[in-house]
Amino acid sequence: MAVIEIDNGSGFCFGVVTAIQKAEEEIDKSGHLYCLGDIVHNSNEVERLRKIGLETITHDQLRQLHNVKVLLRAHGEPPETYEVARTNGIEIIDATCPVVLQLQRRISNTYHSEAHEKEPQVVIYGKKGHAEVNGLVGQTEGHALVIEGTDEVDKIDFNRNIYLYSQTTKSLDGFKKVVREIESRIDGRKVEFKSYDTICRRVANRIPQIREFAQNHDVILFVCGSKSSNGRILFEECHKVNPLSYLISNESEIDLSWFCGRDHIGICGATSTPMWLMNQVKDFLDHALNGE
Repeated sequence: MAVIEIDNGSGFCFGVVTAIQKAEEEIDKSGHLYCLGDIVHNSNEVERLRKIGLETITHDQLRQLHNVKVLLRAHGEPPETYEVARTNGIEIIDATCPVVLQLQRRISNTYHSEAHEKEPQVVIYGKKGHAEVNGLVGQTEGHALVIEGTDEVDKIDFNRNIYLYSQTTKSLDGFKKVVREIESRIDGRKVEFKSYDTICRRVANRIPQIREFAQNHDVILFVCGSKSSNGRILFEECHKVNPLSYLISNESEIDLSWFCGRDHIGICGATSTPMWLMNQVKDFLDHALNGE
């Protein structure tokens, strides 16, 4: 009989839990709510919420709306979004994660408060086009430079001071590599370099935990949506320590041949993966492998 275990550290982070709670509370009252972008990077959860009344809209659609309520998800938004809402009489239900909100304020303060510089060089280690990163860049009136790794450090102007921040869900190891690369390039130049470790500790602490979980199971099923940056990072950590790790979005993508001769199966996920979905995967395996 296969032993199937769900990682108790997986599942929604605080920011996502809060956003979904706010959405469900408003839908319970009015039956409908707009959400600017997918509330979470998991299509299964987005579809569940759509069925009860959450309508996902784009920024272009937001500009066409007037006198309605719109939820801002945990990823955060640039100042421009709030201005559109004010102009159009839109009531904002703000579910920006407190960690992201604090980071937005820090970047804004750096950009607008460095009195000795006309336009401080703010660099963000993050994924280009990611919703959170778009919100962070917006704090600098669109002037921040986004780099995705050490191979893009050349884009930085090393004749100007550098203020480095990180998207909250990026890898801590990756951030440290970028810091070291920038330091090596400065090499005695008379510029100031300040780096700020702004990675969410919920994400950073998950890496050693998930490595241990993956090591302790024969096969790992990592459940997450294709848009989840955090999910990709955590899955890669699983795969490093356990090559028999498989990335799936739901139980329909499971290949039962993965489990031949292997009896200890672990199920885990990203901070955007709902626990109900991991339970659904477990139920499928219990039925398929154990006849339950």
